[in-house]
This record gives sequence, structure tokens and C-alpha cells, in this order.
Amino acid sequence: MTADARFWNRIAPKYAKSKIRDEAAYRYTLERTKSYLTVGDHALEIGCGTGSTAIALSDDVGAITATDLSDGMLDFGRDRAAQAGVDNIRFEQCGVDMLPAGPFDAVMAFNLLHLVADLDTALSSVAKRLPSGKLFISKTPCLGEVRGSFKYWMFQTLIPLMRVVGQAPSTVHFLSVADLEGAVEQAGFEIVETGNYPASTPSRYLVARRR
Repeated sequence: MTADARFWNRIAPKYAKSKIRDEAAYRYTLERTKSYLTVGDHALEIGCGTGSTAIALSDDVGAITATDLSDGMLDFGRDRAAQAGVDNIRFEQCGVDMLPAGPFDAVMAFNLLHLVADLDTALSSVAKRLPSGKLFISKTPCLGEVRGSFKYWMFQTLIPLMRVVGQAPSTVHFLSVADLEGAVEQAGFEIVETGNYPASTPSRYLVARRR
């Protein structure tokens, strides 16, 4: 088991109880995501956490394969899906380097890409699961956009300290919007929609079509 898997397993109970920081932004991007899905789709969500978003999207697709590095997170997801009576989600433990083969009609990654060790490799892995014309939908905190601010200094100072005491994952990238979008395009995608929800930090919502 990797250090990151142990970290997310350890915080899974606390994470499962935490509230969404910006409910309005979450709901808006959820509705935008639904607008791109159809009931015949087989979607893949990577970094699904405790399964809340997969469950919220389950009526809009035929099936979802929901993956996460952490078995602890997935256990909460399985319980939540069972309680909600949702039976079209398959939860699977894996990292971005060992994703299910697909192909898929859509791949989703919410609040994940700034945490992967190698962004280019992760995006290449996503691209291999999508036929031409299919969609990659993501939302990513772009901490690099606040460079030079007190908030940026605070992130740069606190995250390494938190990592030492086991309170932060091993990787947190300070991506700019340009960094993120450039990497997505380099991986073989055409960007079709973007937005910042919320605008603070910002958290970049991005929909891209496989070329």
C-alpha cells in the first residue's frame, strides 16, 4: 500500500463527514456535467472519494465505474450507494496508472489532478480510455493562480508542514489554469467548456473532447 493510500484511508471517516465547501458551485458544475451525459453512457470517475458525485450522477448514465486509490473511501461509497438504492455503480480500487481498460463514453476527475504525481501520465491514461469524440470532465483547484498572495504563501508553508505530520498527501501541485489546460490539450483533447466554480483560488471546471 502506498503512502497516499494510507493517508486517504486514515482520513476517510473524517472526509465522509465533511461538508461541501461551496454548495452552489458544486451544484452548478454537477448540472453542467449532467448536460453532457446520456442514459446510455458508461462513465468512469477517477478519484471518486466516498462516492457522492457518482451517486448524484447515477440516474444520468447507464453505468459508472468509480475508482479511488483508497479502499477506506470506497467502503463509504459502497455503503452510500446501497443506502440510496443505486445499483449501477461499480466501485474499484486503483490509482490513475492502473485504470480499468474501458473504453468509456466519459471520464471524470473532480478535485484530483492537482494531487497526482505525474499530471501528463495521468492525462495520457485518461486519453487511452476514451475513443475519439468522447469527453473528459474535470474540476481542479489551480493553486498557482494565487501566486504572490498571502494565500499562496500560506499554502506553500503549511502543506509541507502538514505532510510531515501525516495531514497532507505526498503530492500537491500548484497548477495555473494555463498549466492545466496546456497539459489537457497536449494529451490529445480539445477544450469545449471552462469556468471557475468557485472563482476564488480558483477551481477550474473543464470539459474536453478526445481528438
